[in-house]
Amino acid sequence: MRLFKGRREVDAASFQVNSKDFQELLKKFKASNDFLTFRFPDDDGYTISYFNSLVSAQQLHEQVLSVISNQPKQDLKQLKSDIPMEDMKLTTNIKDIQRLVLAGSVMIQYKKDDEMCLLIPCVHSVKRQISTPESEYTVVGSKEAFVESLDSNLNLIRNRLPIPELQSKEFRVGSISQTRLAVLYIDGIVNQQIIKTVMQRIEDIEYDTIVDISFVSQMITDNRNSMFPQLIDTERPDHLASVLSEGKIGIMLDGSPHALVGPNTIISFFSSFEDYFQIWNLGTSFRLIRLFAVLFSVLSSPLYVAVLTYHYQVIPTDLLPILISSRGVIPFPPILEAIVLEGTIELLREAAVRLPAKVGSTIGIVGGIVIGTAAVEAGFVSNVLLMLVALAALASFTVPIYQISNTIRLIRFPFLIAAQLYGLFGIALCSAFILSHLLKLTSLGSPYLDPLYPLRIHDFKDSLIRLPFSKQKKRPQFLRTENPLRIRKETETPTPYSDIDE
Repeated sequence: MRLFKGRREVDAASFQVNSKDFQELLKKFKASNDFLTFRFPDDDGYTISYFNSLVSAQQLHEQVLSVISNQPKQDLKQLKSDIPMEDMKLTTNIKDIQRLVLAGSVMIQYKKDDEMCLLIPCVHSVKRQISTPESEYTVVGSKEAFVESLDSNLNLIRNRLPIPELQSKEFRVGSISQTRLAVLYIDGIVNQQIIKTVMQRIEDIEYDTIVDISFVSQMITDNRNSMFPQLIDTERPDHLASVLSEGKIGIMLDGSPHALVGPNTIISFFSSFEDYFQIWNLGTSFRLIRLFAVLFSVLSSPLYVAVLTYHYQVIPTDLLPILISSRGVIPFPPILEAIVLEGTIELLREAAVRLPAKVGSTIGIVGGIVIGTAAVEAGFVSNVLLMLVALAALASFTVPIYQISNTIRLIRFPFLIAAQLYGLFGIALCSAFILSHLLKLTSLGSPYLDPLYPLRIHDFKDSLIRLPFSKQKKRPQFLRTENPLRIRKETETPTPYSDIDE
């Protein structure tokens, strides 16, 4: 176990128990009502202590108490050899005693007030059954999703990657929560510098309670102030297994049904794992549609404001009567009209998310129809802008990764303000600022805009477009993997009846 003080790593074995510390620990345990202690009748008998809420009563009676009651009194070392269980520990280390008892182990002492303890794991686990993915649901492909148990999630990954090179390095994060965290990678493929970077950042975490993998994501990313996410959050075991084989790393936390994946590029956030279940030309088409939808979602409202405020001369003549009639009774300028409508859409979206599923969907649909119709009839917004905002909101739903969708929702407002101040030049200026930010952004040390910058022609095979698997013979160059080859041997295309002797 690791204990963190600043950036120094302290070995838990250096903390040996003394009688005062041990009694103080027992006093803290006994202050809780679910901590049970009982002794056998004789003074030199066994003392058994455990947390009732953490220990399986059936396992305790069948595998521990049955052996103790049928055996003559003996020292703990001999008792350990008689009990048919694994992972038992005989120790006087107070840190190990505290950690294992709080993890669901039964503590046995041989004599009264003896500090030597035999710790027997009898963990009572409450686990959720494996279910279908919710945020990354696909029509085809696996229907398994991660659960809150780290051991179950590791099992799902190892079943998909049954190779000894798959490595799992475990840490404890959170000075109070002491949550288990696992870093996954494939040795011989992954870049070792990325592994060292991730492990160092995890060891430097100084926070009391880590309850979800999103906490870890915010603490180990390269730029913690950026609106753009740098690590992908996935709930699919097949997705994680696939990117591990590419040379990326995965991070899983006990108690969280999601895993982190990195390093990533910005194109990774617009690529759905379902693209690989389609033939390559369909997968490429859907990916390009998503990218166009994102651009439309971000720029549609700012372009409306810029054109109507500064550049009305670019409006086609046939479209002018429609815009004049739709804005004839609107008392507000285009910027205020757009902000009010965009804000209303965001309120409806937040209300639909926070309410129960059945009620939330009803509120989203009915609320959008009623409020939109009422706003147009009352003369607060134009029907043209209402249509643009509705299409922009619909386009934002095409993004497969939830974290980047939040960025797209908020990034519209700086564009709206820039369009009001400087028109089309303001939109170009805001785009330049965002582009300069993306040029400097990295994900675990890898460039965020790859393959556009730096320009890597090879990585275009699985970025804006997705070529067939036969054309993707090498892993992405930006990962700098130790073994870049994915197809080790060129295979010839079989010809009909090639296996028949002539």
